[in-house]
Amino acid sequence: LSGLDPAQPYFQGTPTEVRLDKSDADFVDIIHTDSAPTIPNLGFGMSPAIGHIDFYPNGGKEMPGCGKNPISQIVDLDGIWEGTRDFVACNHLRSYKYYSDSIIYPDGFLGYLCPSYDLFQEGNCFPCPEEGCPNMGHYADKFKDKVKNAFMKFYLNTGEARDFPLWRYKVTVTLSGKSKVKGYVNVALYGTGGNTKQYQITKGTLKPDNTYTAYIDAEINVGEVTKVKFLWNNNWINPTLPKLGAATITVEAGQNR
Repeated sequence: LSGLDPAQPYFQGTPTEVRLDKSDADFVDIIHTDSAPTIPNLGFGMSPAIGHIDFYPNGGKEMPGCGKNPISQIVDLDGIWEGTRDFVACNHLRSYKYYSDSIIYPDGFLGYLCPSYDLFQEGNCFPCPEEGCPNMGHYADKFKDKVKNAFMKFYLNTGEARDFPLWRYKVTVTLSGKSKVKGYVNVALYGTGGNTKQYQITKGTLKPDNTYTAYIDAEINVGEVTKVKFLWNNNWINPTLPKLGAATITVEAGQNR
């Protein structure tokens, strides 16, 4: 059974006979997309973990792309009816949109086992362990025989609009150069599966020989990395024309480490 943002009002905190629970099937996977409290946040979905594995995309409360202004949301690409519905219950309805996207992306929506969304964002639960990570949605049951604990919470990020899946990478850059400067460092990944846009690794004071790390959620699975593009820029015109390079760049894919 796959629970698509199981309802919170009248169900959260009730006995297991009344609501969806992992005793209802051999394998129950849950996608939580609207688990903020009903009062005052109007969250329609429940927040406790109730399945064998529970996914909390983007933390499970507020979905990216749902904060658009009402006019642009109601006059939606998919028509006014779809847009109006999205405006009223956008977070809640993201669960089935993620699920339908997951059918097309068997390698997408990797969930990382983590105590909290904040720790996941900081990269504490990266990469996937030896046994791998489950895929949120249609292919979650591939993980069925790897469930160890009573309640397993998995976190991931998604895009703002279709296509929703993102692939997580850890990018570490060690700078080279002669003097420290202010500015930012961007990196783009190129691979057998395609190329990403530029992602900011760090900004502020850039010091040669220092190492900077960022976790990026790329819009494609780059596959085997073939090339990395490094770009830095300073925030204002510097008459000394400082030069910075990358001594090393390390890219780690969450999926296969």
